[in-house]
Amino acid sequence: MIAALTLPVALSTPGQELLLRRATLADLDALMALLADDPISASRGDQAQESDLPAYERALADLIDDPANEILLVVDAAQAVVATMQLTRIPGMARRGSTRLLVEAVRVSSALRSGGVGTAMMRWVTDVAAPATGSSIVQLTSDEARVDAHRFYERLGFVGSHRGFKYAVDAPPRQAR
Repeated sequence: MIAALTLPVALSTPGQELLLRRATLADLDALMALLADDPISASRGDQAQESDLPAYERALADLIDDPANEILLVVDAAQAVVATMQLTRIPGMARRGSTRLLVEAVRVSSALRSGGVGTAMMRWVTDVAAPATGSSIVQLTSDEARVDAHRFYERLGFVGSHRGFKYAVDAPPRQAR
């Protein structure tokens, strides 16, 4: 189970000590700001607008309540949120019943990119979270426009092995909790 992960944990970067912890509903504004800080996310509508608060609040509450998911934050010494990622544990039948750990929505504050934060996060995922959740595969997707991110993941040992596809569905609005 993902909920069995021992958190918070210290993450070391060349410039500072950080803390990786679970997100709470009190972190919602910081999460929205991190999404909006990313140009690709912002172009898809993640602009941290007040009118979007209910949708993000429902999504965060659902993720917090789901034992197969974790929304994690990285905070600095002043407790400012500087990065985030979502982990999802996916049991499967393929590869002799392998469990996958899916990493999604990795965002590092633009002021701290290329400073080791992402490396520390992903090393924790591969070295600690994957074994702790019984996952034999760590996988992620990355928008084709994120060329720098692709180099980053390859440098960490990830292999571009598959081509992903998406299909947008007009879903009914999610109900308030």
